[in-house]
Amino acid sequence: MAIGGDGASSRSSAPAEKKRYAFKQACSETKRAPLVTVIARLRDTHSKAPELWRAQLHFQTVKLTKPELVKSIHVTVPAIEVRQLTVTYGSAPVLWDVDLTIPQQVVMGLVGPNGAGKSTLLKSILDLTPKLSGTINVLGKPFAANRKQVAYVPQRSSIDWDFPTTVIDLVVMGTYGRLGWFRRPGKQERADSMAALDRLGMAEYADRQINELSGGQQQRTFLARAFVQNAPIYFLDEPFTGVDVPTEKLIVKLLHELRDNGKTIVVVQHDLKTVAEYLDQVSLINQTIVASGKVQDVFSDALIEETYSGRSRTCTFDPSRNVEATADQPTDNPKGNA
Repeated sequence: MAIGGDGASSRSSAPAEKKRYAFKQACSETKRAPLVTVIARLRDTHSKAPELWRAQLHFQTVKLTKPELVKSIHVTVPAIEVRQLTVTYGSAPVLWDVDLTIPQQVVMGLVGPNGAGKSTLLKSILDLTPKLSGTINVLGKPFAANRKQVAYVPQRSSIDWDFPTTVIDLVVMGTYGRLGWFRRPGKQERADSMAALDRLGMAEYADRQINELSGGQQQRTFLARAFVQNAPIYFLDEPFTGVDVPTEKLIVKLLHELRDNGKTIVVVQHDLKTVAEYLDQVSLINQTIVASGKVQDVFSDALIEETYSGRSRTCTFDPSRNVEATADQPTDNPKGNA
């Protein structure tokens, strides 16, 4: 019996040993072979493995052996993938048949006129707004399986600033997700929260009530709350609204630092003049995606004109009849909430 048990154990561990051997061999080969050759070898060796596992293996192999090449790796799994998303308020769709892919390690801006559905798109991905149809994946999985991978900063106007809490206590709330149900924040969580506040120039306001802060200070506090989560993906809904220029520049600097450290940032952006400076990619949206891609490819006069001054598709949906009626209406001006 003992011999049979050992044999079974040996057979069951064989696949794991094979993977470990392949990983070590790839690491060794990375030191002397071109990056493209190594990634091709890994892809062939693990052709039957899940896509996300292979992408992580590619990244970790080169990160361990050639850290200077990390930024050049193409991560195959998108941060966000939206397919055929339709969201309605009553019988009026706010988003219609939206297809959007956001790659990892970019600062992506959602740009469009008032009422275009930018904030609704974020809330739909976060499962805060029910969708009529469509699928949404976060890092290759449904949001329910990866909800801890996204940190969210809502519009400042949607927050109850009269809630009786201090700055530090609000930021510490950002650590709850990693603690679980039965653990309370301790010294480490408080230290991490103070470090996040210090990063945003808010450490001296840690014990102040949030309703005593200025608009820019309130925004910095909620950003600190998001940063302390250390999530791979950040959603920021109008982070530059109501803040002064120094705060805006600081926020942009920190967002670029997060991107350089492998994070993905999605921002609802209203100021067209700063798109090229602040963003890597942009999605032009007016109830559906007009265009999406690198700023230099998408942010053209023609596509901006189509997004803001064109005629949007306004639909009325009758669920009982499954009938869609459409009409063309001019879009609103570029200012205002999504």
